[in-house]
Amino acid sequence: MEQARTALAEQIAERRRGVGDPRALVGEMRRSVLLVPTTGGGLWSARSGGVRWICGFTDESALARFALHHGPGDQPMDYAALLGARIVDEIVPSLDEPAGLAVDIATEDGSMFFPPVTGIVPDGSALDSGKAREERGHGR
Repeated sequence: MEQARTALAEQIAERRRGVGDPRALVGEMRRSVLLVPTTGGGLWSARSGGVRWICGFTDESALARFALHHGPGDQPMDYAALLGARIVDEIVPSLDEPAGLAVDIATEDGSMFFPPVTGIVPDGSALDSGKAREERGHGR
């Protein structure tokens, strides 16, 4: 029996089809509870393109697809349930490097990346804001 998609997964599917409102997608991400794998006392993340990506999943099925390739073998994968807003507003700024949120990365044609840019993360963490450059010592 196939599980119904979450509202965020539906919004992601719309954007991937080229329809839907990007602002509504960001709003839904912020309101959604995401399952974030944990490892070594921290959140599981990956680095790519100079960005640290915190990986979150819309439901247990999406997390299970990820765990098949990155999990601890036959052991259950530990995870934290966090609001998307908490990830981008609190966790991303606490990291000392550019960071964003990657959702459902193991779901073929269903992943979405929320990069560290204005409108997704706080201005002080957004790579496209002058404030972020100044705080990292690259301002005037």
